[in-house]
Amino acid sequence: MEWLNVTAESGLWGLLAASFLSATVLPGGSEAILWGFLKLHPAEMWPALALATAGNTAGGMTSWWCGRYLPRWQRLESLPWRDQLERWGSPALLLAWLPLIGDGLCVVAGWLRLHWLPCCLFMALGKLARYWLVAQTVVSS
Repeated sequence: MEWLNVTAESGLWGLLAASFLSATVLPGGSEAILWGFLKLHPAEMWPALALATAGNTAGGMTSWWCGRYLPRWQRLESLPWRDQLERWGSPALLLAWLPLIGDGLCVVAGWLRLHWLPCCLFMALGKLARYWLVAQTVVSS
């Protein structure tokens, strides 16, 4: 099982890539990858949290960007998250980590032209909280 020997550095790069891809429309399980990485390298918790959060936030902002550059004539008025985003604004993106719903929130936030910086910060905060909870399950076991 020599092939299972994942160095911390290569594991962190893989975690960054997986967390980015799982925040786009591609399905992914970055939480499971973080959990497995931390089982192998528990001393790397903070770098792993930082990279998973950064990658997942970058993926969410990619979805925001896609929504931002959709033509305004696209029929997104009927999306269920539009009303919530108009009411709550960028703080609603604390929920961008949710499966399926989070991708839609990010796209609609871009389409509504919500300012990118608060969107990015709220996305990152929600995603960090989720990854921190996953990390705590490894630390406490």
